[in-house]
Amino acid sequence: MDIENIAFVAARTPEAQESLRRLKHRYGHVAPERADIIVALGGDGFMLETLHATLNHKQAIFGMNRGTVGFLMNAFREDRLTERLRAAARVTLTPLGMRATTAQQETIEALAINEVALLRQSRQAAKLRIRVDGTVRLEEMVCDGVLLSTAAGSTAYNASAHGPILPLGANVLALTPISVFRPRRWRGAVLPNTARVDIEILEQLKRPVSAAADFTEVRDVVRVNIAERRDLALTLLFDPEHNLEERILREQFMP
Repeated sequence: MDIENIAFVAARTPEAQESLRRLKHRYGHVAPERADIIVALGGDGFMLETLHATLNHKQAIFGMNRGTVGFLMNAFREDRLTERLRAAARVTLTPLGMRATTAQQETIEALAINEVALLRQSRQAAKLRIRVDGTVRLEEMVCDGVLLSTAAGSTAYNASAHGPILPLGANVLALTPISVFRPRRWRGAVLPNTARVDIEILEQLKRPVSAAADFTEVRDVVRVNIAERRDLALTLLFDPEHNLEERILREQFMP
């Protein structure tokens, strides 16, 4: 792997900025669009920002944790960085594409690396109709919301909503309800990653709903179409002993 040119990017926290200064001084630095590899310093939120910002650059990204959780990050060490980059394991992520239509008939498209989440906007529960590949699977669901998660995002909001943690290589997505009231016993579904999920908001004026794809939120939606964007690929790098597949597997056995 060619790593002559490294771009360093960092969150705005003092810790991340100080690490940025030291690493630039030690290893040099080029602009992200000219880099062989991008090194991101921060937490998982900053990693998501970096992935979105570099979608068109195609460089692999190696994260080092200067944040809180750091699930998508490697441990921070200044020494032997080039050796770590050469030895790193590659993981390819495919984002979800969201197409949301508002009550004003405006159409907004966005990408989600973690999940697309629909959430009620008011005290009234949402009423949703869910189609998978054109077939109605739930005629009416009363809930606080629902989310469709990638495997990489399944340990985040999806896990907090009691959705399944998905192995990276399983080629599946998690459709997980949020505080579902009816049907009471529905706890979600695991779908093939080729599935197209269409969600229609029922009684939209009385029960308004917003849709969020990672950082993009759309208010007052009437329908949302979600499908994996297999024309896009993002590459993350991990130390071999702490690769993402192992982390996700380990999460399934956490007490």
